[in-house]
Amino acid sequence: MAARVNPKRSFLFVSKVLGKHLAVNPYQSLLSGAALSLLLYREMNAEADPAVEQLLPEIITALSSGEHVDQAYQQLMKLKLTAPVPLAFIGFAETATALGHSMYEAFNRGATYVHTTRHQIVGQEPFIQFEEEHSHAVSHRCYAREARMIAGEHPIVLVDDEITTGKTALNIIRAIHEQHPRHVYYVASLLDWRSEDNIRRYAELEQELGITITPISLVKGQIKVEGKPDLSHPAAIPSSLTAETPVNRIEMGHLFELLEDRHSVDGSGTVHNAPFIAGTGRFGVDEQDNLRTAHSIHQAAALLRGQRQGTRTLCLGTEEFMYIPMRISAELGEGVFYHSTTRSPVYRSKVPDYPIRTGHSFDSPEDSSVTNYVYNLVPGAYDEVFVFLERQVPAGDLDSLIHSLQGGLFAQIHIVICGPEQGGTSI
Repeated sequence: MAARVNPKRSFLFVSKVLGKHLAVNPYQSLLSGAALSLLLYREMNAEADPAVEQLLPEIITALSSGEHVDQAYQQLMKLKLTAPVPLAFIGFAETATALGHSMYEAFNRGATYVHTTRHQIVGQEPFIQFEEEHSHAVSHRCYAREARMIAGEHPIVLVDDEITTGKTALNIIRAIHEQHPRHVYYVASLLDWRSEDNIRRYAELEQELGITITPISLVKGQIKVEGKPDLSHPAAIPSSLTAETPVNRIEMGHLFELLEDRHSVDGSGTVHNAPFIAGTGRFGVDEQDNLRTAHSIHQAAALLRGQRQGTRTLCLGTEEFMYIPMRISAELGEGVFYHSTTRSPVYRSKVPDYPIRTGHSFDSPEDSSVTNYVYNLVPGAYDEVFVFLERQVPAGDLDSLIHSLQGGLFAQIHIVICGPEQGGTSI
């Protein structure tokens, strides 16, 4: 657990499997979401599936130990789970975008996935919008490119990394139910820390709306937080070292399908016209998209394997852009670790057993009004870093990020751009 620099909530559970704040084997993070899919599958089926029941303890063991996670993940994906009814998965930005995607993709057919976003899309009204009250960035927007990805009577599966009070899930259920009522909701998370009072609020909403809300988690318990942390110094620091590290820019826009009709406006009012990638889930994906995105991921991984220059490689996703970089990282070979930049300001300390030891801050490449952070980077830990950006950004907007990675942290910095500046395949 770490301290947040946030007056609304003073603590943060720092996951060892999520791939957000701490570096992990990318297969371990993919497996954590896929494990939730098994729990959901078991919840939805009255009769036990022997293959699922046999695999589940093996997956939990792999997640706990960190060993054989790649074999466990590949075994699970071969099961090709089929839900008894259509499912709509919604992952919460930014931390659970990859978690929700990996949970969704374990289902072979009959499911769709969309994740909420902090981006504001020009000329489009969100399909749903809600607030995350404790967050430093409270507004969530959901832009599903097809109504069926949310509308209808089929169950919705909400995915978050951890549930403390459950208010975020209740807020989105209210927002969905107001426009697209249905009877069944699932709330999936790695951790469920709801108190008895918070559990009762779920029951009260069930009775009020005439619905069922089924929580699913890998770990369940209760916590009690007392006092306030003494945050006497900044949560993150820019690199103060001056050593110059070579920067290699890798363009991969020709490998991915794009959404050229989606543009965003940042917090300063600047419009960004560079296209988003179709397969991220920001605008919704289904089983047909999975095949195309998997092909692009395999091509990208083959290209980047030829660019590796060391035996210990860090791959960094950026903000919401987590799942595709995570999948690419998993195919880069041995000695690869993955995590992501974040908007979350987390307190750093070198006291024993505290998880966030160092921090670097920089301007978000996609929105200069937003500060990003990356944690636990120290000289000598890695030979090189691959930083993944979903789309092109204006010249100069990468300077702050690149500067934060200089100073002897890596012998080589690779900036991987997954979308072209203009042109490409529109779908």
